[in-house]
Amino acid sequence: MYIHLGGEKIIRSSELIAIFDISIEKSSKLSKQFVASARLNKTLETIGEEEAKSIVVTRDVVYYSPISSSTLKKRARILPEM
Repeated sequence: MYIHLGGEKIIRSSELIAIFDISIEKSSKLSKQFVASARLNKTLETIGEEEAKSIVVTRDVVYYSPISSSTLKKRARILPEM
């Protein structure tokens, strides 16, 4: 199955590791370091030009998504269990 992250970006549900609200980046030193590391390693991708509302972590890439974390989590929840 697939999850639409916004814009034209779709990922396989098997690649999904975590979905976080963007506010975690401001409130947690560890998450700031994680995002900075992804940026440094060129594995951070911003989807579209809208303001990011969530951070989506996959096996290979960290995405800034314009879709809220609650909406993305609902999309991920409707996927069949494996």
